Amino acid sequence: MDVPGRASPEGSGSRRRLSQEDYDGPPLPDSITGRELDRQTRDQLSSLPDRLAVRVARHLVAAGQQMDDDPETAFAHVRAARARAARVPVVREAYAELAYLTERWDEALRELRTVRRMTGAPDSLPLIADCERALGRPERAVALARDPGVRALDAAGQAEMAIVVAGARRDRGQVDAALSVLEAADLHTRSRAPWVARLRYAYADALEAAGRAAAALEWFHRAAGVDGQGDTDALERAEELQARLDRQGDAGR
Repeated sequence: MDVPGRASPEGSGSRRRLSQEDYDGPPLPDSITGRELDRQTRDQLSSLPDRLAVRVARHLVAAGQQMDDDPETAFAHVRAARARAARVPVVREAYAELAYLTERWDEALRELRTVRRMTGAPDSLPLIADCERALGRPERAVALARDPGVRALDAAGQAEMAIVVAGARRDRGQVDAALSVLEAADLHTRSRAPWVARLRYAYADALEAAGRAAAALEWFHRAAGVDGQGDTDALERAEELQARLDRQGDAGR
C-alpha cells in the first residue's frame, strides 16, 4: 500500500492516487525545522536525500504539535510525509497512529499490519486488535491475544492488550470471560504508570456490568487513586455508583 511521492527515490507510480493538496500537505510554519524530532527518528529519515528528509521531518513535527488540538490537520501532515517516504517505518507508524486517532479503522489496520511487517516488533498488536473490534470483528481481536508477539509486549502493551481483548469479550456478551482476562493482568502492580489507571478502570467497568457493584466501587477508587493525569473519569464513576448504592440502601430500609 505504499504511496511514494515525487522527488522520492522510491518511485512515483502511486502518487497519482493523491491530489496535489494531499501530497503537499498543510502549510509548514517557518519555525519548524525538523530538528525537533528525536535522534532515533532522524536516523531513520537519514536514508532519504537531505532536502526530502527535512521536508518529511517537518511534517512529522507539525503532526505531533497538532495531534491533540487538530487531529485532522495532523493527519494531513502525516499523509504528506507518507507520500514522500513510504518505506521509512517511523513515517508509516506515525501515519497509522493518526489514522487510528481519527477513526479511519480500515486504513489504520492496514498501516499497523504494514508497520509490524516492516519492523518485526509486536508493539502494534493492541491497536491492531482494537481496530478489529472497531470494525465489528471482536472474534479477531480475541484471536490476536494468542499471537506469540503478545508475550514480548512491555507492561503497558500487555495491559492495553488485556483491555482490548476484555472489551471484545464484552462485545460478544461474555462478561465473565472479560473479567477473567483482566484478572490475569497486573491489576495489583505498585506502578503508577498511566496504563495502571486504564487497566483498573476497565476492570471496575466490567465488574459493574457483571452486577458486582460493591467490587466495582472499590476498583473505580483504585483506578482514581493512580490516575494523576486525569485520563479516566474513575472518580466520577465511583461517586455516581456510591450515590446509586446509597439510594438502594435507603429504599431497602
